Amino acid sequence: MDKVDAIIVGGGLAGLTAAYHLATAGRQVILLERGDAPGSKNVTGGRIYVDPIKDYLPGIIAEAPFERHVVKEIITVLDDDASVQLEYANDRWRSEPYMSYTVLRATFDGWLAEKVSEKGAFVIPKKKVDDLLWEEDRVVGIKAGDEEIGAHIVIAADGALSFMAEKAGLRKPLEPRNYAVAIKEIYRLDEKTIDDRFGLQPGEGTANLFVGAITRGMFGGGFLYTNRDTLSLGIVVGIGDLIQQKDPVAASLLMEEFAARPEVQRWIRGGELKEYAAHIISEAGAGGIPKLYTGGMLVAGDAAGFSLNLGLTVRGMEFAVASGAIAAGVADEALAKGDLSAAFLSRYEQKLKESFVLSDMETFRHARDVLENKRLFTVYPKFLSELLAALFTIGKGKKEPLYTSAKAAVRKYILNWEGCKDLFSVRKM
Repeated sequence: MDKVDAIIVGGGLAGLTAAYHLATAGRQVILLERGDAPGSKNVTGGRIYVDPIKDYLPGIIAEAPFERHVVKEIITVLDDDASVQLEYANDRWRSEPYMSYTVLRATFDGWLAEKVSEKGAFVIPKKKVDDLLWEEDRVVGIKAGDEEIGAHIVIAADGALSFMAEKAGLRKPLEPRNYAVAIKEIYRLDEKTIDDRFGLQPGEGTANLFVGAITRGMFGGGFLYTNRDTLSLGIVVGIGDLIQQKDPVAASLLMEEFAARPEVQRWIRGGELKEYAAHIISEAGAGGIPKLYTGGMLVAGDAAGFSLNLGLTVRGMEFAVASGAIAAGVADEALAKGDLSAAFLSRYEQKLKESFVLSDMETFRHARDVLENKRLFTVYPKFLSELLAALFTIGKGKKEPLYTSAKAAVRKYILNWEGCKDLFSVRKM
C-alpha cells in the first residue's frame, strides 16, 4: 500500500496545529475532518489564553482572528430567586501583550485551516473515518467508507469521544461521569451595544461564568463571552448527573431556563439568536487521560482528554495547540529515523510532561473531585443569597446587628461537618 507521511483525524486545534507543523517540515499530510469545515462542529465558548501557545504557533499567532481581549472577569452565583455577582477588572489586561481573547471557533479554525493548506497539507472536510488499518501491532492508515488510505503515522485528534483512540485500544469505553453536554447559543448585537452594556472600550471583552441553581444541583455551570458583534451563551451539565436524575430533565430545558434568567437577560436582551449547537466535552481531568501512543499512532487534544475545568477558569484550547505541536515534532523525528514503533513514540508522553500540558493536568488532578460536590451548586448559592438578604433587608421592627445576621447564616450552612469536609477538599486544588 502506498503511504503518505501522516494522516490526521480531526480538524480542531490539535489536528490543525499538528498538520501545520508537519507540513512546515515538508511532510506529506492529509487532514480529515468529519464536519462541513474545520471548526464547524465546535461548541467551545470560547476563550483562549495566548501566552502558553505563542511558541507553538510562531509567526502566525499575531495574525489570528481573535474577537476581543478579555479585561474583565464576572462570576455570577445563582440561587432559585436571587443572585450574587462578583466583577474583577485589571488594567494590566488592557495593554499588550493581552492575556486572553474570546474566539469563535468556526472563524479561528477556518483561518488556521487556510494556513495549513498554504503549507501544502490537504485538508479534506466531510470525511468520516471509520476504522484504523494495521500491520501486526502498528497502525498504518485509516479506513473511510470503502476507501483505505495508508500512512506512516496517524495522529488522532477526533475530539472528546475519540473513536480512533478506542479502536486502537488506548482507552476504555466511555464513562458518563467523565463527560458533559455543552449547549451554546450565539446572539448578534452591534459592537457599540456590547461595549456600552458591559462597560468596555472598543476591542475589550468580558468573560462571565455562572454557577448554582441553573443546573438543579447537577455538576456544571454556564458561560457568557463577548465577541466583536455577538455574545456566546452556554451551559454545561454533567452527563452522569443527567442520567441519575430521579426526575429526568433535558439539558435543552436547562438552557432555556438559564437564558430566561434576569441575570442573563440583562446581557442578551435585544440580541438576535443566530446559532444553536450542542456537543459532548470531557470533564475527567488527569484521571481520564488514555494511553497516548501506540505503534504508528499518537493521540492529541480533546481526544487525549486534555481539558481542565477549575471552576474559575476552563482550559482546553491551549492544551490542544501544544499537544498538536508536540505530536507533530515527535512524528517528524520518527519519520526521519524510520522508527514508528511504540517505543520511539513514547517520547511524546515525556515531552508532554516537560511542557505545561501534563504538568498542569497533574497539578490539578483532583479538581474534578472538588467540583462535583453538589453543595457547590445548591448549599453555597443559598448561603450567599440568605447571608446578603439578611444584611440588606430592612423590615418592620428592630434590625439585628449585622454580625448576628451573618453568624446565623454561617452556622446554618458552613459551620458543620459537611462544611469542614468541603474546606479540607478545597486544599486539593
